[in-house]
Amino acid sequence: MWLCSSNHQHRFLLVWCRKLCRLVVPMGSPAGSSLLGPEDRSWDPAVRRRHRGSTTPNAPHQPTAAEGMSDRRRSSSQSKSLKTEIPPSQKRNLEKGGVSKVSSELRKLCLEDFPTREARQSRPKPTETSEVVFGVAPCLLALTQRRRKAYQLLVKDGETSQRASVLTICEEAHRRGVQVSRVSKKDLDKMSSGGVHQGVCLRASPLSFLPVDAESDASGAGVPLWLVLDRIQDPMNLGAILRSAYFLGVDKVVSSLHYSCPLSPVVSKASSGVLEVMGVYGCDGLEDMLRSRAAGGWQVVGTVGADPGESQVPVIPCSDFRVTGPTMVLMGGEGEGLSGKLLSVCQTLLTIPAGRVLSPGVDSLNVSVAAGILLHSLLLARSRCSSQKEAEN
Repeated sequence: MWLCSSNHQHRFLLVWCRKLCRLVVPMGSPAGSSLLGPEDRSWDPAVRRRHRGSTTPNAPHQPTAAEGMSDRRRSSSQSKSLKTEIPPSQKRNLEKGGVSKVSSELRKLCLEDFPTREARQSRPKPTETSEVVFGVAPCLLALTQRRRKAYQLLVKDGETSQRASVLTICEEAHRRGVQVSRVSKKDLDKMSSGGVHQGVCLRASPLSFLPVDAESDASGAGVPLWLVLDRIQDPMNLGAILRSAYFLGVDKVVSSLHYSCPLSPVVSKASSGVLEVMGVYGCDGLEDMLRSRAAGGWQVVGTVGADPGESQVPVIPCSDFRVTGPTMVLMGGEGEGLSGKLLSVCQTLLTIPAGRVLSPGVDSLNVSVAAGILLHSLLLARSRCSSQKEAEN
């Protein structure tokens, strides 16, 4: 063992000195570092910093270009793996049919917040005269009847958009290629001017009065009955009258164009969407139109309050009148009723008898309520007359 050369002995001692210094020097004084010789100073912090590429003892570690490139490649691969990861439920659906399945309600509510370029080009652009229709029934009927140009459907974000009625509206909007967007309740309140929007608003072109011409005289089978309105200024009253007229079977509704409320979204909401279905005709001169119809054989019938006072035209209860030919029923606006000029054209005046002695100041009904009562009485009598004629024939 002791016969080895001095060279081997020197190497043996050097290896054991290095091992001993690795254990002792980092915990003690750096003075013992001379045992390692100049070729090994890995325990020295300054040497370690130089090996890491930093020349300043307190400078933070700066990644090299190679390290930055590897980090970016690592983060890119991780993000790609996250994007391409498919949930287990969708994997099962893809294995079965190749298409991920969703519920029927979600299929109906495919809200198109980011439409394709072809869809954007095919949609009509809003004009300066567009208005906001609000409410479930008005929006649905505006889309299905197609009397308006629909531009955008706005739905309240949240549980409201999951109601069956709202889903039906969204489905119809998509069928017509109308953009559907989710908005907040605050936005809908502002667009509907505080109206009861029920979570949906539709931006569309406005409706206008139809002209009274020879084509508008054509009606269905039976005796025609028209409702003529003079200076109805409250949109809520106009909407309620239209709803009753449509439900009870009035053939045409004509309104004076002067001092009357327009066909606004408020009227559509008050009519529960009837304005989107039933056309309303407008006339500049009601007096001339009524005289022309009376000369052509139409019955022109006016309406007055429970206490009409002195009148040169006969006044009878509405239940006693019989519709025997083409008839026009006139109703005046809130407060003043029919004007003197229109009363002079009437052949008969109808009234609704009160069921009790009325107190002073309470001598009439709301115009929309009175219209419902009068129309029900007249149209019921017309229906009975038609049934009797059919039975006789």
